Amino acid sequence: MRFFGTTWVNHDGGYALRRAGVAIGSLAGAFASAYLLRFAYEGLEIGNVGPFLSISVVVLFAIASSIAFAKTWESFSRRPAPSSDEAALKGLKAIGFIGSLIAYFLRSLAEAPGEKLRRTEYDRAKTEFERRRSSRTGNPAARRPKRKK
Repeated sequence: MRFFGTTWVNHDGGYALRRAGVAIGSLAGAFASAYLLRFAYEGLEIGNVGPFLSISVVVLFAIASSIAFAKTWESFSRRPAPSSDEAALKGLKAIGFIGSLIAYFLRSLAEAPGEKLRRTEYDRAKTEFERRRSSRTGNPAARRPKRKK
């Protein structure tokens, strides 16, 4: 929601353009990252480190990317619990950044990433505010004192 401000509420103020920009940017970032990882893999091949290490690096990035994708996708629909393992997975999500970028790309095709979660929270807060506001009768300071008989 970082790039959208409050435009997601009414889908105005360049919302569609921003969503397209997030989609293109995250996809371009994923391609650029994969290209850089290819250079790193070629460096391992040039260094002649052996097939075990080369395959291990590829498998590590594949697993980390899939976990980062799953956790990022999950974060679009619900907030993590305060005692969850999100802090422990921060390093793993950093290694699997390609998975996170792909999750952002796929989610931005349907909505702003995280919009569904924010809209649910916003609607709940708006309903709660209206419920509290309607139970009031006005400004208590402006009330006339009751007459004693």
